[in-house]
Amino acid sequence: MLWQGIQGLQLQNLFSRHSRRLSRRLAATLDPYLTVTIAEYDGGRMRPSDAYKEAQAYLQRATRGAGGGVRHLKAEPDRDPDRLVLSMDDNEEVADEFRGAAVWWIAYTSAPRDDGGPGYFWGRASRAERRFYRLAFLERDRDLVLGEYLPHVRRQGRAVMVMNRQRKLFTNISGGGGWDSDGFWSGSSWSHVVFEHPKTFATLAMDPAKKKEIMDDLDAFRGAKDYYARVGKAWKRGYLLYGPPGTGKSTMIAAMANHLDYDVYDIELTSVRTNTDLRRLFIETTSKSIIVIEDIDCSLDLTGKRKKKKKKAEDADGASKDGEKKDGAAAAAKAEEKVEEKSTSKVTLSGVLNFIDGLWSACGGERIIVFTTNHVEKLDPALIRRGRMDKHIEMSYCCFESFRFLAKVYLDVEAHEMFDDVAALLREVEMTPADVAENLTPKGPGEDADTCLAALVEALQKAKEKAMAKKAKEEAAAAKKKAKRKAKEEAAKETGGKAAEEAKEAGEKAVEEAASEADEDDEEEEDDDE
Repeated sequence: MLWQGIQGLQLQNLFSRHSRRLSRRLAATLDPYLTVTIAEYDGGRMRPSDAYKEAQAYLQRATRGAGGGVRHLKAEPDRDPDRLVLSMDDNEEVADEFRGAAVWWIAYTSAPRDDGGPGYFWGRASRAERRFYRLAFLERDRDLVLGEYLPHVRRQGRAVMVMNRQRKLFTNISGGGGWDSDGFWSGSSWSHVVFEHPKTFATLAMDPAKKKEIMDDLDAFRGAKDYYARVGKAWKRGYLLYGPPGTGKSTMIAAMANHLDYDVYDIELTSVRTNTDLRRLFIETTSKSIIVIEDIDCSLDLTGKRKKKKKKAEDADGASKDGEKKDGAAAAAKAEEKVEEKSTSKVTLSGVLNFIDGLWSACGGERIIVFTTNHVEKLDPALIRRGRMDKHIEMSYCCFESFRFLAKVYLDVEAHEMFDDVAALLREVEMTPADVAENLTPKGPGEDADTCLAALVEALQKAKEKAMAKKAKEEAAAAKKKAKRKAKEEAAKETGGKAAEEAKEAGEKAVEEAASEADEDDEEEEDDDE
């Protein structure tokens, strides 16, 4: 009984905890250094860590100095084409000093595990190396490093990032993301290039009043962080750009990005497999960015096309069951359907709506979402309602004010004798700003304002003649259709008249036959009476 009572006290665990405390104290006596590890990803590896990027930017200054002791460097392009941004390579160490306290930064990489575990979500899980920064310092400087040095590193790192920042254009077509063996997301789904589009609002052909309205709206959004927090809304805004092709929707996006100094994320919706992938793409976007889905009406039509394909396949299967199709052809149709199901995007309208203003849309802030379309009437009303697409901007055909702006930009001409002809033709002809700009662009060394304006007038006249010919053809077709319909109605009327006469004659004949039969019956009755 005594032995059982001693076992109940779990003395083994007590001795184990005591020995671990002693070993930690002994280690602290022998090794007086503490460490802080900053990983490249946080939040379950769903997005890059801001602290890691800030530490990386801060260490660029210490890396360049000879006192840091770094011998192996990594180089990346800088916004200045003649310079490089340097950072220390893996397994390198750099020393730093802060208010008399010495610290050491170590960069290292953890190799991906290859334990042969099953893949997550689809196929074999994609794996990537994990990068870290480890900060080492003496225990006596613990309060100084944790309380003051690390916030100093983050502030200085953000300042360096702003100074070295290059605006980027991202796309999801060839992203290298994947899921690691722990089921966490690793890598990025975005690929990027430096964004160097020259279009600005100063060179954008648009009605000046409308242009100023858009610029004021963008400026108000950029400085409205406190307002959005006060009203309880995510700090984002939606813009719908609609109009015919060539009216400047894409250049409007470039002008918006240059005006706000934002990055641009161009989503190719047909390359997104599922709604979950679409949500992940949004999570990986950064603040101060414009998220673009161009030709949204064409992208959403994928759902309808997929249904049509499925229906056709079902019809093909039904035909094979009825004996109208051979077994080999039916098997080939089923195999083709399986391939299409694997390669076709399964993004739904519901997924896009949640992408715009669902719960995940509040992750981060200062984002603008832009949709473009050539046919706004084809879009679902739920997609473009206020609150999702807050501002609707119509990109229309070139007006006279836009032409004057283009003439000033392309030809440096503010007035010309041909302006009246152009104004009169623009009231009768629909021409996009892109076509007007093309005609105003000098094509050779001998061309000037006179030749370019003459070319524009000629192009407008041809467009007018073409429009008039098209209108005449449509009117002739409509008149022909009307005459055909009238002739058909008259023929039907005539046919109906003949049918009525024949019916009348048949009726009279039937009456006569009936009367004749009645007379014969009367005669037979009289004979019977006699």
